[in-house]
Amino acid sequence: MLSRLTRLQAITVCAVPVVALLATAAFAPLPFSVAQPGMTANVLGENKGDPVITISGAPTRKTNGQLRMTTIEATGPDASVSLGDVIDGWFRTDRAVMPRDSVYPSGNSVKEIEQHNADQMKQSQDTATKAALSYLHEKNDVKVTLKLADVGGPSAGLLFTLGIIDKLDGDGSGGDLTGGRTVAGTGTIDADGKVGAVGGVALKTQAARRDGATVFLVPRAECSDARSELPKGLRLVPVTTLKGAVDALVSLEKGKGSVPSC
Repeated sequence: MLSRLTRLQAITVCAVPVVALLATAAFAPLPFSVAQPGMTANVLGENKGDPVITISGAPTRKTNGQLRMTTIEATGPDASVSLGDVIDGWFRTDRAVMPRDSVYPSGNSVKEIEQHNADQMKQSQDTATKAALSYLHEKNDVKVTLKLADVGGPSAGLLFTLGIIDKLDGDGSGGDLTGGRTVAGTGTIDADGKVGAVGGVALKTQAARRDGATVFLVPRAECSDARSELPKGLRLVPVTTLKGAVDALVSLEKGKGSVPSC
């Protein structure tokens, strides 16, 4: 029957299922999460009334400046994301559309995902403490408690480690590791001081600048992502190790030495 229709009629007939499919997709839930810049927290200060870093067994120093860990906020694992949400996210610089499985472990319940993120945060805090005390050659009787409410995952590891170092040793010669600046960043850390990549760095740079940061520490492997939507006034400093991060901050503080760039 289609062979007897005019070309215009044929196109119209063929277009009907396509339009119907698009209309259905527009309202059907899709396997994506939409993320945006999240909160930041100064690990040298307080979060919701509690010190983020508490140290006993060793003298600590009064710090100036800030070290702000950064986050992204994503639609929940059980949230319904439509085609319209996805299209809107693609065209906005303050939004990112990501496969849901890259944000949340596939097949887990909301409660299991929350527990997984909390476990990752606890492991990150323990590793950050080990990395910092090892870097400073501190004794085993130094006790560090890290507390950050309502944040999960491992990506604050580098900033936790730098915060411990700043509170115990500063720049190593009496000054602040931050140089009095507001420094932000992201990155995982292992016990040997290796910095690992994370996700959502383009959104995290926006959160950092919004909250006053002028320097952003980024895992070197994610330089291109960080540059993609870099806010004006924010300097990227790529790092691969804890020592490299400390050296870069000291060079910035003292105004001499080599500071890497993306």
